[in-house]
Amino acid sequence: MSISYFLEYKLAFTALLLFLNLSDLLVSQANAESKVHIVYMGRRQHDDVELATSAHHQLLTSVMGSQKAARDSIIYSYKHGFSGFAARLTKSQAKKIAELPDVVHVVPNHFFKLHTRRSWDYLGLSESSPPTNLLHEANMGDGIIIGVLDTGIWPESEAFNDKGLGPIPSRWKGHCQSGDKFDPATACNRKLIGSKYYLKGFEAAAGRPAIKDPDFLRFDIASPRDRDGHDTHTSSTAGGSFTPNASYHRLGYGTVKGGAPKARIAMYKVCWNWLIGGCTFADTMMAIDEAIHDGVDILSISLGLEIPLYADIDMRNGIAFASFHAVSKGITVICSGGNEGPYPQTVVNISPWILTVAASSIDRSFPTLITLGNNQTFSGQSMYTGKETGFIGIAHQEISELEDTRFCNNLNTNDTWAAGKVVLCFIVKGDELYLPFTQQVVQEVGGLGLIVAKNPTIDLNYLTFDFPCIEVNFDVGSQLLNYIRYSRKPQVKLNPTRTHVGQPVSTHLASFSSRGPNSVAPAILKPDIAAPGVNILAAVLPADTPYRFESGTSMAAPHVSGIVALLKSLHPHWSPAAIKFALVTTAWVTDPHSGEPVISEGNPNKLADPFDFGGGLVNTNGAKDPGLVYDMGTFDYILYLCSMGYNNSAISMLIDQAASCPIKRPSILDVNLPSLTIPSLRKKVRRTVTNVGPVNSKNEAIIEPPLGITIKVKPETLIFNSSTKKISFTITISTSHKYTTYYYFGSLTWTDGMHRVRSPTSVRNEFPELNG
Repeated sequence: MSISYFLEYKLAFTALLLFLNLSDLLVSQANAESKVHIVYMGRRQHDDVELATSAHHQLLTSVMGSQKAARDSIIYSYKHGFSGFAARLTKSQAKKIAELPDVVHVVPNHFFKLHTRRSWDYLGLSESSPPTNLLHEANMGDGIIIGVLDTGIWPESEAFNDKGLGPIPSRWKGHCQSGDKFDPATACNRKLIGSKYYLKGFEAAAGRPAIKDPDFLRFDIASPRDRDGHDTHTSSTAGGSFTPNASYHRLGYGTVKGGAPKARIAMYKVCWNWLIGGCTFADTMMAIDEAIHDGVDILSISLGLEIPLYADIDMRNGIAFASFHAVSKGITVICSGGNEGPYPQTVVNISPWILTVAASSIDRSFPTLITLGNNQTFSGQSMYTGKETGFIGIAHQEISELEDTRFCNNLNTNDTWAAGKVVLCFIVKGDELYLPFTQQVVQEVGGLGLIVAKNPTIDLNYLTFDFPCIEVNFDVGSQLLNYIRYSRKPQVKLNPTRTHVGQPVSTHLASFSSRGPNSVAPAILKPDIAAPGVNILAAVLPADTPYRFESGTSMAAPHVSGIVALLKSLHPHWSPAAIKFALVTTAWVTDPHSGEPVISEGNPNKLADPFDFGGGLVNTNGAKDPGLVYDMGTFDYILYLCSMGYNNSAISMLIDQAASCPIKRPSILDVNLPSLTIPSLRKKVRRTVTNVGPVNSKNEAIIEPPLGITIKVKPETLIFNSSTKKISFTITISTSHKYTTYYYFGSLTWTDGMHRVRSPTSVRNEFPELNG
């Protein structure tokens, strides 16, 4: 979920709760015993989709007792990437179906959670860049199809104009679906080539048709049209067309575009306004299944489960389960990592076949000057585009001698002392959701502005541009408070916000971005990469402005989707893993413009490490020519699943073919990832690299060992030629530590003098006999 997405509807949410018990909406009211279940039948047995659908109906009829009951029960038939269906079933019916020989697994439906352009110049993909730039070498992604799973689309946005685009790729099998206020004849074009919506799973959970539900109609619409702006924002970030003179009320002014402005977009609406539900498992599975059939090259998914996570082979982990089938067919799947940072082990979408993205900032800020009556000046951050206020009163109302801090959420409409003044208040972690109410209260009582003092890890969203709401850190807030307390007539002047680009603004990892280590498989590094996800300007619904700033890993993932579209265009035969690992091994670990270390926002701030940003900050032009790549295919993923200890039947269920793990359980540390993440010290690991650079090349190892760790590589030099394109090497690791430690970080880099292929290294010393 993007940060502003959550805040924008807080007021509406409170009003809704007065009339609606939300939990009642999420369970079936039509039949208290029937709930939607997903029936997974493994690999599809028929290339003919009609035969597959018929088989699903026949199986369901055998349990339901009649064809009519089966037709009324079934809501989706999965028949492209895998075989199965979603249907309304009682517990006893679900149990009976699960016992049938053709059925692999039956699980109940559940919900996923949404995770919510200077950025492209910052990443080196400006339209004015030289011809050798990835943007131009890849012809801006022309011919690549990006599938986006999200909240729908606003097709009239200029971000989706098809000027200068050629015909729709001939391999495209999808279509645009009609719906309420959505006419495919006018909504779709050579840019937006597909638009579908999936509502049956949500309706089944709600227990009534959406078109007859006044609460649904208040917040969403039964069509591919976006009523929230989240998907319009993510789609335009990934593949939006060139749109000049864009800004949010004159802030961030310039030309906006997607990462692959000539790529085509296919939108799959699976998420409904969070006030009335979210994204159901059944709908999401159906969308991925149809996207595989339609012919997308990339799936961009900004949603996921919450901690604790299901295992890779558990069907309830629907995104991992369905995306495995997509990746096995050559489709790269990019997912947001979640917004539960800065706490460790919160990253989601962690399967090794998924490209998981963290959120970083760019070199842009929005400073707003605060000048006190004594001419002392401070700088805050806001998006206020109104006029300078001139000197006016500033106030902070003390409550009592025992409670002398006025928190923002304490303000109410009885606080008439705020009339004609700028109000200073303090906010603590968890109370930021109340800020829209606080701002509304200050305006209602006649206040002229709001200064919010906060911990640096709290991410606020500026809901208005015409009313000054400025954030400052606690230290600045304390100085403002002392001025108010000890001045006879405290006054303040607020200036309009400016857009500042470049130094001294340096890159940081957003505090909200979910962190590793991976909570299911600690040896699999997650997130994989970081990309811009803080204050990203892109298209939204044209309410007060057609463009808006949004923050979240939801915004970071489509940046990577756009870059992957360019790489896919330039290297059409690279596997999803090769593309993913080219990004990981060429990533920046320092600010790409200043060279300064990347800071990870938290309590306290620290230098970013692999659990914050994986390989580092995405390096678009580095990934196009990495020199060497680590690669993985279905066989490698099977070895990973075997190393996790999953049994053969569970693995076979996921991969749709018979699986047989080695008698000796393989080590997860030998999974051919570019990263070396070792939760419990092991002496040797093995990797294989493939040469995609000059045919004849010589690569030497550069080792930066973690503290107290010795790393040796054999061979130390990799020599490639026309007959040697792949080389395996062994890494031997030893430690001088005598006690269990936390992770220490380093790197292993292969270089031929022109390319640098860097593997982030994370090693923990663990002595089991000392634990506990």
